[in-house]
Amino acid sequence: MADQKRDEIPPGTLYMLILRTLARGGEMHGYEIANAIQRGSEEVLQVEEGSLYPALQRMLIKGWVEAEWGVTAGNRRARYYHLTKLGREQLEQELSQYRRVNIAIEKILQSA
Repeated sequence: MADQKRDEIPPGTLYMLILRTLARGGEMHGYEIANAIQRGSEEVLQVEEGSLYPALQRMLIKGWVEAEWGVTAGNRRARYYHLTKLGREQLEQELSQYRRVNIAIEKILQSA
């Protein structure tokens, strides 16, 4: 699907997508997280490194994820991230808010 147009991550949803990806995938490094989001969206969403790594750093500071250095299958050094209990709680809050806003937007679209 190289010719398919990719859309930007909707504002305010990057944390939720990263948290959800880690909740499903367990411990992952940044490249794996970006690829999982891309594959999971059927190639529609693409997370740029310039957005992903600063978000992961902020999530580390907030205590939503923890990270450890490791080695990838390709023998490269990488930082592996996993969810914390606080991150799981944040994911539930983000999903709840997203669903509430999505329902509200859908109501407006259907009434037009």
